[in-house]
Amino acid sequence: MQNANREWIGWATRSKLAPMVCLAKTIKQHEEGILRWFHSRMTNGLLEGINGLVKAAKRKARGYRNVQNLIAMVYMTANKLRIPALSARRS
Repeated sequence: MQNANREWIGWATRSKLAPMVCLAKTIKQHEEGILRWFHSRMTNGLLEGINGLVKAAKRKARGYRNVQNLIAMVYMTANKLRIPALSARRS
């Protein structure tokens, strides 16, 4: 796969078509990440979701005195545990 990829990048660069040259340069810069996706099928969407949860926890934890409380708030916000007493009240 990598040989075919490099051959195409070489062809696109020599084509002198500005959009193709630009695309070839972009693919060459991100080649490792593109090929990694085919192996792992993971995107950064998961990390973006976790980042959003951490930011929400930071907003909720304002006013707490130390980092341990922030960490506890992140765990409380990001986990998927169901607390029986709270689940029963919401039903």
